[in-house]
Amino acid sequence: MSGDRIRVSEIFGPTIQGEGALIGQPTVFVRTGGCDYRCSWCDTLHAVDSAYRDEWCPMTADAIMMQVEILTSGTPLMVSLSGGNPAIQPLGDLIGLGHEEGYRFALETQGSIARDWFEMLDVLTLSPKPPSSGMETDWQKLAECVEAAGEDTHVVLKAVVFDETDYAFARDVAERYPQLSCYLQPGNHTPPSPAETDGAIDMAGIMDRMRWLVDRVATDRWYDATVLPQLHTLIWGNLRGV
Repeated sequence: MSGDRIRVSEIFGPTIQGEGALIGQPTVFVRTGGCDYRCSWCDTLHAVDSAYRDEWCPMTADAIMMQVEILTSGTPLMVSLSGGNPAIQPLGDLIGLGHEEGYRFALETQGSIARDWFEMLDVLTLSPKPPSSGMETDWQKLAECVEAAGEDTHVVLKAVVFDETDYAFARDVAERYPQLSCYLQPGNHTPPSPAETDGAIDMAGIMDRMRWLVDRVATDRWYDATVLPQLHTLIWGNLRGV
């Protein structure tokens, strides 16, 4: 095994996957620290902002898997690699080690960094960030991520939508990759600061956006899209570690 260290913000679970193609599935989360983006509405700043890097723990793949196996009592399930942007980290050894024990691995990234170990993943969610994020998508980089996943990794698209401009962006992404399933998610306009602990959230506002998005997709007859909420947000609000 490589001695490369992975910057870990937190490991928690088992809980459920709260969004996208694996929504509702029992999952352990390995959240890495660091990101090459800084989205205006980021809801995981504790894993993004370098101001919190002292809270990130450099861990080997073996140490991470030991923690995952303790949490699951050795019962293999889905491991979600998240961030920040987990593509920054050297995760190939972790995925290989976990597969040997029967675990499956899903990763979500904005598609800004392609890695050869993407082909080892069971599920790769590419979530290019819409205009409301303040970030700009490099379409060539996104294409490289799709290519790096190869034929055996299940690749899906996920788009966060706050408004009409984001919705048009999501349509554009889906049209570029008609072979990939596309999941739409209403944005959380009340993301927490890392210092918040009460999990407060504007649930009514989020549900209004959810209803608007459902109506928008139905009106456009965009029947290939799947509209889903952030399920963990509906259950726990902005609480961490769930």
